Amino acid sequence: MERSEMIVENHQISYRNVASKYYNFVPEEIDLAFADFDQILSNNGFHIQDTMFFSIISDPTAPVMTAEIFRSIEESNVSDLKAAEDVNFRSYFSVNRMLMTRITNEFDAQSQEKYWELVEHLQKNNFNQSSPIFVEYKRSHSGTVYAEMSVGVR
Repeated sequence: MERSEMIVENHQISYRNVASKYYNFVPEEIDLAFADFDQILSNNGFHIQDTMFFSIISDPTAPVMTAEIFRSIEESNVSDLKAAEDVNFRSYFSVNRMLMTRITNEFDAQSQEKYWELVEHLQKNNFNQSSPIFVEYKRSHSGTVYAEMSVGVR
């Protein structure tokens, strides 16, 4: 079976007013981490925008993953957020000079394959990784949900 590799170079991600929090979870429970973070933000009066993405801090093949989950919010200040919630805030978040590939269906099955495609592209082109792996959930104009997996390079 031949792989359909599509890697886009010079990709960039950038967002304004981004809240984030670190989580440890087994991959099957990533939705619980997303829901927990949304609940923390909502309980503290913040208005979540549609944008959600996360970075994989640990080895993506590890049985327990460490990830930083990011949410764009309408507010430009989180000083009222309880310190105990351990939420970070950036008024502007940007990573440029990235490699990106798209996951269009079967997210669980394709995510491992797409991860290894990025790694192979890094090695084949003598790039050095300059960021963790990022996964952004997006929606097309027709409403189709997909994900972009990207990594910063130098």
